[in-house]
Amino acid sequence: MGRIMWNVPRLIQMVSLCLAGATASAQDPLSLKDAVKQALRAHPSMEVAAARIQAAGSRVGQARSGYLPRVQYMETFQSGNNPVYVFGSLLTQRQFTAGNFALDKLNSPDVLNNFQSVVSAEQLIYDFGGMKNNVKAAELGRQMTEQERKALELVLIAGVARAYHGVTLSGQALEVAREALKTAEADQKRAETVRDAGMATEADVLSVKVHVAAMREQVIRREADARIARAAFNEALGLPLDVEHKLTTALAPAAGAQGEAGRARPELEQLRLARQAAEAQAAAAKSAYLPQIFMKGTFEADRREFARKGGANWMLVAGLKWNLFDGYRTRESVAEARAMASAAQASEKQFASAVNLEVRKAKSYFDAATERIAVTEATVAQADESLRILRNRYSNGLATVTDLLRAQTALLDARTRRLAAIHDQRLAALEVERAAGILNGDSDVLQ
Repeated sequence: MGRIMWNVPRLIQMVSLCLAGATASAQDPLSLKDAVKQALRAHPSMEVAAARIQAAGSRVGQARSGYLPRVQYMETFQSGNNPVYVFGSLLTQRQFTAGNFALDKLNSPDVLNNFQSVVSAEQLIYDFGGMKNNVKAAELGRQMTEQERKALELVLIAGVARAYHGVTLSGQALEVAREALKTAEADQKRAETVRDAGMATEADVLSVKVHVAAMREQVIRREADARIARAAFNEALGLPLDVEHKLTTALAPAAGAQGEAGRARPELEQLRLARQAAEAQAAAAKSAYLPQIFMKGTFEADRREFARKGGANWMLVAGLKWNLFDGYRTRESVAEARAMASAAQASEKQFASAVNLEVRKAKSYFDAATERIAVTEATVAQADESLRILRNRYSNGLATVTDLLRAQTALLDARTRRLAAIHDQRLAALEVERAAGILNGDSDVLQ
């Protein structure tokens, strides 16, 4: 007991160090590119995609198994006095004697036990392309799953980037709100000074106090938005919602957006592969109209007692199987596969047009947001100068408190709209590359 008690303080110290290390690690600087790479490496959805690819690879292995022989082992036990069964079993057991030709033995044999062990192997020799096309369809299915993972990567990267910019936007919006609150509190003191000098009324001071309360409410809302944004960011990374990060990629205007509507979207490749897989399945189904050539070998051991040596025999068969009529099953399978190929081809055309529209819309939004940034930057400068002038005029009794409050609200609105324009432009740049299918962990839009 004494030794255990002596180790408790050290255990507490070790736990404290571990917790401190984990907290420090959580506060390490995290750029947008690092966040994206972390999500691609550890997000649960990537684990799901990897498992699906593995399952698709197993389906390829299942299809290829048709090239290998089927080997089976079967153990059976029979007992009875059926004359035919007894006669045949005695022969296979190598126990038939001259006495078994007696008529009474043939017509009324004694009960006979037979333990039978059979090992059989069957090998398909040729099926006119059926197996080959089944393997091809399975391999195309695996490639489709890989394209599905790429499409999921696009969604994940875009989602992480949106959440990252959401955190930076909420953080800067909170700073703007806090700055507006400080400005409003300074203006309240200014209004009280003007009132004490007899140049304003108590109503002016009350109006400014109402404005201060409104700014304080804005800060409360922005703080809530920031908490929600941080939780959403952790969810996008696949982390616990309360993990803290030190984000280093600032919310600044994007330099540009590159991307042309083309064939880079993984969904388009999926549809092309789906069409090819359906065509391969149709070819595999058509092979059912033709015969299959096979070989089969069996080894059999028969004995009266399980552990007793008995007779053994083997047989080798080469044969041909031809399904002459299957109730039109083959015909309908071919028709289904052809219809699926046509559907995939039509979907490919439709999706290509949709991709063109997505890229065009994203570029239009990017251009509009870029223009909005220029407009709001000028507006912020104008609103800031207007507020400076009105403060001086109000202090000298040349402007009303209404003019002052209106200028404060205009400046807050201009700064907020500028942040929104930058945020929208960054998301639009992101969307251009996502829609074009070229977004990746090293894209310039993540800088």
